[in-house]
Amino acid sequence: MWTSLHARVHQTLKDSLILPQRSNLLIAVSGGQDSLCLLKLMIDLQSKWGWKIAIAHCDHGWSSDLGIADHVQELANNWNIPFYLKVTQAMKETEAVAREWRYKSLVEIAEEHEFREIVTGHTLSDRSETLLYNLIRGAGSNGLGALTWKRPLSNNINLVRPLLKVSRGETLEFCQQFTLPIWEDAANANLDYARNRIRQELLPYLKENFNPNVETTLSQTSEVLKVESDYLEAEAKKILLGALNNNNSKLNRDFLKGIPLALQRRVIRQFLAKIMVTKPNFEQIEETVNLIDAPRKSRTSSFPGKIMLEVEENYIIKKELR
Repeated sequence: MWTSLHARVHQTLKDSLILPQRSNLLIAVSGGQDSLCLLKLMIDLQSKWGWKIAIAHCDHGWSSDLGIADHVQELANNWNIPFYLKVTQAMKETEAVAREWRYKSLVEIAEEHEFREIVTGHTLSDRSETLLYNLIRGAGSNGLGALTWKRPLSNNINLVRPLLKVSRGETLEFCQQFTLPIWEDAANANLDYARNRIRQELLPYLKENFNPNVETTLSQTSEVLKVESDYLEAEAKKILLGALNNNNSKLNRDFLKGIPLALQRRVIRQFLAKIMVTKPNFEQIEETVNLIDAPRKSRTSSFPGKIMLEVEENYIIKKELR
């Protein structure tokens, strides 16, 4: 049966070209409603696009994961789709650790079996949650627009998210329409995870008290921020190439004077990312921006990696501390 959601996703793929025709797709399936909706849509669209499809599942080894891998493998068997499983043990139960391991595992499967596209069921709802999560953590526009349609995971492998215009409510309705066997993951009810609190407490509050369409508006904001951020990043990179010496230790201030503060900050962040052992934070970026128009011998405080920055003539110089 061809539904309006089939038509929408098919049109999205035609407009965006994020999934090439006749490509090999490795679909990440957790067993939840979003990934099941994605899987069914990809299977139904397969004949129109000439894809070859396989399923990947990542088992964290947590007590809440017990039985999920078998459930997903049974789905694969019923649909006669190749199934690949990665399992780990004694993993720390945190969102960040689990996410990093999942992407690493998916890339390993893709490399081993020659997949170029890893497809996930991230939705419009996930995008709005990610914006709120990163906003609370203090991210800039890069982080607020982080959940993108397509991004590289390695030199040859892309992560693709075809459902970023589809809400979680729509994926549930789709699964119910086709009687898909949703696995209710107990971890999704654990309010120790910040994302679960955003999903179950913050977003419902915002919908009820501020905007019933808040997920859509936040997702659209993320899309706008991503495009604007990409443009500013590219412009900042051009400026940095002109201002930076060959060993990344010396930045010509003349290239930075007179340009908008938004670009100054991005150039400085890109510069600091080259010379620091950790990701630069807002305070370190601001300290360095202040050196653009500062008197000679002005300097920053000590930065991670035992370095500091100092003004010498028209340059911001990296200094090694002992």
